[in-house]
Amino acid sequence: MAAKQIETLVLSDDGVFPNSPLPVLVYRGATGGDGPKSFEELFRKNSWPPQWRGSVFNYHHYHSNSHECLGVAAGHAVLRLGGPSGADVRLEAGDAVVIPAGVAHQRALASSDFMVVGAYPPGEEEWNTLRGNPGERPKADETISKVPVPETDPVEGSEGALLQKWR
Repeated sequence: MAAKQIETLVLSDDGVFPNSPLPVLVYRGATGGDGPKSFEELFRKNSWPPQWRGSVFNYHHYHSNSHECLGVAAGHAVLRLGGPSGADVRLEAGDAVVIPAGVAHQRALASSDFMVVGAYPPGEEEWNTLRGNPGERPKADETISKVPVPETDPVEGSEGALLQKWR
């Protein structure tokens, strides 16, 4: 399935959060907004095994050892991407966002029924959660530099926007 619209957002290192030269990809209308099973099937079909259902932490955090895809299965939310001075992105049921390793993200606002499905590329199913604490870097930067570009796009498969925009 192709998303109705794809938005990109590049977030620079802010001195605390490494962020990434790879763009965050926001897929508007990735599914019909009909619940978690549609995202789990979509991600599985495109070789990004779904790992969990839930929300997004309400504090700034990032993963240095994995890229992450979040599919909004229900409700809506505003995610702050890139740290405290980053960008706010409103997501609705049916939208998905791919967050490159190192990009800070936080749930800033959400509806009471907000739920996402979290998925990761093969081999990246064990992710860490870093919060921008003193001493995390430069080890986190080194780890981020070793995370490979995925072989497929979690929403659009082997021909997707991720492959075009991340290589």
